[in-house]
Formats: sequence, structure tokens, C-alpha cells
Amino acid sequence: MSYIKKLGLLFNTVRYLKPIQIRYRLKYFIKNRFGKKNSFEPVTTVSIDNLSILKFQQSIYNAETFKSGNSFTFLNLNHTFSNGIDWNFPNYGRLWTYNLNYFEYLNQKDISVNEGLKLIDEYIKTIDNNTTRQEPYPISLRIMNWIRFFITNGINDLSYNGYLLAQLQLLRDLKEYHLLGNHLLENGFAFLFGAYYFNDASLYKEAKSILVPELIEQILRDGAHFELSPMYHNLMTNRVLDCYNLVSNNNLFDKELLSLLKEKAEVMLGFIKKITYRNGDIPLMNDAAFGVAPTSKELLGYAKRLGLHIRENELSDSGYRKFESDNYELVFDIGEVGPTYQPGHAHADTLSFELHINNRPVIIDTGTSTYEVNDIRFYERSTRAHNTVTINGENSSEIWAGHRVGRRAHVQVLVDEPNHVKARHDGYNKHFGVDHTREIIAMISGVIIKDDLNGKTGVAHLHFAPNEVFEKVGNEVIGNDYKIVFTNHQSIEIINTYYSPEFNKRVECVSLNISFAGKLTTQIMCY
Repeated sequence: MSYIKKLGLLFNTVRYLKPIQIRYRLKYFIKNRFGKKNSFEPVTTVSIDNLSILKFQQSIYNAETFKSGNSFTFLNLNHTFSNGIDWNFPNYGRLWTYNLNYFEYLNQKDISVNEGLKLIDEYIKTIDNNTTRQEPYPISLRIMNWIRFFITNGINDLSYNGYLLAQLQLLRDLKEYHLLGNHLLENGFAFLFGAYYFNDASLYKEAKSILVPELIEQILRDGAHFELSPMYHNLMTNRVLDCYNLVSNNNLFDKELLSLLKEKAEVMLGFIKKITYRNGDIPLMNDAAFGVAPTSKELLGYAKRLGLHIRENELSDSGYRKFESDNYELVFDIGEVGPTYQPGHAHADTLSFELHINNRPVIIDTGTSTYEVNDIRFYERSTRAHNTVTINGENSSEIWAGHRVGRRAHVQVLVDEPNHVKARHDGYNKHFGVDHTREIIAMISGVIIKDDLNGKTGVAHLHFAPNEVFEKVGNEVIGNDYKIVFTNHQSIEIINTYYSPEFNKRVECVSLNISFAGKLTTQIMCY
């Protein structure tokens, strides 16, 4: 890539940032370059009188990731530490190391109190050599997981509390305003847990200053989290439910945030009910994979135990639309790449869709198997990895690095009716002088998909679930309970690809590349 193109890429990325992001990036750059390292000394002035005896209703158990003997499994990768835990373990990538430092295993179902305390002791013992301890995102999750563990098991130890308070004080200096999005929300949730645990008004002020404006902005009118990843939506819903659990069960700070948490939890649950397929799966759109967030069933059950109700709104601001009949469900993405200032979990998947037939996935999103900056990550975020149209192999939005987007496609919705949606995007306009228009018409027996490139030549991509059996006969693809008919195509190519339903899991499957000029009609009949 030429120097001029690199400058253009950087400009098209940075120009969407908020001023506060730029300010904090400069602040942290100067601090990291010239400032002193943040200390991690335990606070020795914790007063037992300030500690609250908290009630916390049973929430969702975290996934079983720890086995006795210092054996951990995160993201489908296992490692056993034989000579003490290396909290900076680099072999499986940064996200694996983050998971090690989250301490979510403290709240898995089968862990004993002694095992949990032993892990905390080992963490504290080696803390001076732990570089990941300075990362605000793991700090936030670790704070909440330690507090949940302490509350659940009635642990009130001054030494542990001192290290816990030290982490909260460190987080004050590392709030993620340079990133915003779910990272800043996690900071706010951690401050809220800390405020209740220590009955600390200053921590509560920190929590409120983040949570009130961010929950109002980040939870859209239809209940979706604004990063538009169903996986992250479930993660954020679980966190809001935990905060509601904490606030509703304890008489501190006048329960001031209760109504906001209730409102956001109930509308987020409504989005979950709308977007989840009948088999319980979520769409794997944008950065999403199974096995990371609680399932929709677990979240709805947790909400019921908390006495919350589901508040369903029609799908709108998220850009997701769902068509349903007795034997199929189709989720269509007509949303913008978003949020504009933090599209780190976005893919170049504008106007893509997923299709379930008779309660099983048939046409699938490729999914997400890694956050590492490599060819796999670039492919999984690319347009050709999704069920939409490419021109000359180009991406509709300029995805780069692991979590960056430069120039991005903008969507104009032309028709938005319950059984008929039509939209176009301009992602190809600069290079090819044409917009991509896609129209989906839903019927009882199936759907009709119409693509229009205004005379240009393109390729429509369809990715099929592993083990999906079909045959191609002329212009038709015939499966056990469906038939797909293409009209105005030039060629249909069957290629070998893969499906990534979980991190570090890639399963062989097949895809279709349907070449066409101008217009293509795809009719899918389900029976």
C-alpha cells in the first residue's frame, strides 16, 4: 500500500472519532511515554465499617474454564501451567491472556472456595510481574468477578479488599474514554460494583457519570446494543441484569439507578427475543461467536428470576430486520457500520442475511474465530465472507487491522415494511461508480431476493452450513427441504470455505459464488 493510500486510510478512520477519544488517546500516549507507571499497592486503610453486607441473587454461572491443577480452557484452547500461572501467557494471543486475567472462572458452577482463593492468592503473589494487570478492560471484569465471588461466599478479608480497592483506584486513572463503547460501559459497571461493595460515594459518582449517559446512548430504540454484535448485546444484557440484581437487592444510594437499569434491561431482553432464532441461536453477524456470551435462554431465565418483564419493540435503529414463516427465519442487515466512532466489532457485511429453515441454520454468516491481526481475521471481516455482493473482490467497507474501519458503506432504506424491505449502500460508489441495491420480499413459502448493480458485474455469495446437503441442477440448488432458483446469473461456482461458530474453531463447508451483470434474482422456496 502506498504512503498516500495509508494516509487516506488513516484519515477515513480518525475523522469519525469523537473529540474526547482524541483527547484521551493523547493523554494516555503522553502518560505511557513520559509518566510514571501506575502502582498496584494494596490499600491498607479499608475500614470494615464501610463495607456492606450485600445481597446478590443467583445469577448466570460463568462457563467452566478452570480445572484443578492450574488447567484453563479459553476460546477452545487449553493450557496447563506446571510451575505457577503465567498471567502474561503469550502463546494463544492477547484475548486468551485477557480471559485468564478476567477471573470469570471464580463464578463457574463447580469451583470451590479454596480453589478460588488460591487463584486470587497466586495472582496477588505475582502481580508485580503481570503487565496485563494495567489493562483497564480486564481490570473492570476482574473487579466484578472478585466481588461476585466474595459476596456469594461471604468472604470479607482486609487483604483481598485492599487489593480490590487498589484496582478500582487504578481504573479511575485508566477509564476508556479513548475507546468508548462496551469498554467504557464495563468500566462503569465495575465502579458500580465497587461502590456497593465498599459503600463508597465517590465510586458511585464515577459509576453514575458513566452509566447514565452511556446506557442512554448505547442502547438503541429497539433495544439493541449499538455495536450491533448479537454476542456483545448478550454480554451487555447480562451485565445490566447483574447491576439490576445488585441495586434492587440492596438499600444503598437510594436505589437511584434502579429505574434506568430496569428500563434498559427490559428493552434489551425484547431485542433478544426478537433477534434469536427458534432453535436458540443468535445471528453471528459482525463480531459474534457461540460460547462467549450467555445464551438467550439463560438471559431470559435470569430476567424472570429477577422479576423483570420483556419489553418488545419493533426492530428499527439496529438495522436488523427479521422475516418469519412456519418453516423459515431470515435476518437481514440494513444497518450502518456502527457506531461511527467505534466500529471495532464491525464487518464489511452490509445487506447480508442469514437463513434458518425448519429450525436449523442453512445459509450462515462465516462467524468469528479470532481477533488476532492475520489473514483469517481479514477474511472473516470481509464482504466475501458474508451473504451479500462483491464487485471485483472489493470490500464494501474498508476494514483493516484487527478492529479498524476506514471508508465505510452508508445505507439508504427505500422500503421498510413487515414483509418487504429494500435498501442500497454506496460502498462501491467511489471505486466503481455504482450502488448496490438489495430487496427482500417475504412470502409464506419462502423469500425472493433481488440484487441490482445498475449494469455492473458482481458476485453474490451464499455460505451454507456444514453438512448441508444439496445438488446443483442448472440454475437451481436443491436441498432436502428447500429449492433456490437463480435468474439472470452468468455462472454458479461451488467453492470450499469454512464456518467459524466459535473462537479458534473452523469447520469445512461449501459456498456459492453467483456471478451476474446488472440484476440477479434469487428465489428461495422452503417446504
